[in-house]
Amino acid sequence: MRITVFFLGGTIGMSADPVRDRGAVPRLDGAALLAGVPGADAFDIEVVDVMNKSSAHLTFADVLAVRSQADRAVADGVGGVVVVQGTDSLEETSYFLDLLWERPEPVVVTGAMRNPSLPGADGPGNLAAALAVASSPQCRDLGVLVTFADEVHAARGVSKKHTSAPDAFLSIATGPLGRMLEGRPQIHARVTRRSPLPVPAAVTARVPLLTAVLDDDPAVAEAVGALADGLVVAAFGAGHLRPPVADVVAGLVPRIPVVLASRAGSGSVHTRTYGGPGSEVDLLGRGLVNAGHLDGLKARLLLTVLLSTGADRAAIAAAFAEHGA
Repeated sequence: MRITVFFLGGTIGMSADPVRDRGAVPRLDGAALLAGVPGADAFDIEVVDVMNKSSAHLTFADVLAVRSQADRAVADGVGGVVVVQGTDSLEETSYFLDLLWERPEPVVVTGAMRNPSLPGADGPGNLAAALAVASSPQCRDLGVLVTFADEVHAARGVSKKHTSAPDAFLSIATGPLGRMLEGRPQIHARVTRRSPLPVPAAVTARVPLLTAVLDDDPAVAEAVGALADGLVVAAFGAGHLRPPVADVVAGLVPRIPVVLASRAGSGSVHTRTYGGPGSEVDLLGRGLVNAGHLDGLKARLLLTVLLSTGADRAAIAAAFAEHGA
């Protein structure tokens, strides 16, 4: 099976600077990385060096370009795609790709938590797993997947939960879809694909993420809302805000869509458990859109794509009802 590997940069291609003590810097391209992966020669691989930069520097335009190249590769007969990048924004880029990926062929996103100059570098193992997943018939029709530490995760459920541990990527709500066993993926759970969204020509919507904090200032919410085309609020607990902040964000609803998520990182926004000012009953009753199980980062991406493709409020509510379920 033919596999295309798109290399974007990140820790997996960095190593310590031998001249100056300034930390790890980009050094390896895609071909050099694959040369160090055991079993890579068993695959028919095309390597595409798209860029070489930190994933903290990636833009929506960068990810849209990768999606377009991946789509063309599959249309030309490639059976699977691997995207190699840094881990800082990987949970966001993978979910963004998943929202826009409609083909059955898998797109597998991976990288490394330890660069090649460190003991126990995990890049070769993660990349070997990604190649195996991308080529596996078991992994078709699962959308975009993420492989780290011998686990296979659905992009829509995975989050980075540690700054440096090799097993930093977790699917807290569901666990991984599968694990690697003797070099092959063993898939023990499957996800129901969500409806893919139209691909925007460009991401034009400005959608901030506002996180609730103890004794937060409503003036900050007001200032952020004034700049926004849409807003995602990562609220306390099951969907709660201080009443002054609740009044500000609810006041934005006539002008822009406002989505209510939770800052907790797992679990769904509630709909009818708590009442009173600033509760989920209050906020949803004043027109905020329920993000469901989507955390703030993912809810922001969904709303950004929807607004960038001209979705109206009814379409936005329907999309969150489906993707947040």
